[in-house]
Amino acid sequence: MIGLSDIEQLLAIEEIKLLKAQRDRACDTKDWDLYRALHADNHVSHNDGFERWESADVMIENVKLLLDKGRTTVHHSHTPEITLEGADEARGIWGMEDLIFDSETGELLIHGFGFYHETYQRIDGKWLFTSRQLKRTHVRETPEKRG
Repeated sequence: MIGLSDIEQLLAIEEIKLLKAQRDRACDTKDWDLYRALHADNHVSHNDGFERWESADVMIENVKLLLDKGRTTVHHSHTPEITLEGADEARGIWGMEDLIFDSETGELLIHGFGFYHETYQRIDGKWLFTSRQLKRTHVRETPEKRG
């Protein structure tokens, strides 16, 4: 149906899992060049409480603004539900937990739980993110520290 053998499907799913792991690491280590390289140019992103970001470049600039201001982050993504839509297209839902700390004091600012809803496309043989929507189901935060 999608034009891939069982082994090719498993390999594609594992490549998408690696893509996600690289994204979380790049975000937490603030490796913005790697982070940008994991997203297609036309990537669309929407996080609860923020405007929709209509390109990878707009997304990366906003993420940098949010996280480069004295913040330390920890992102965990787990229990992936990855569905191949075609040989070069997929969608996924990942359980997530994120923690954002004040880098200077170590104070926990945000502790979130929820799900990433994502799409991926294989472009020139490499899987890339094409969209992401973060839907948190629970957030604990220090109100005066958010933003």
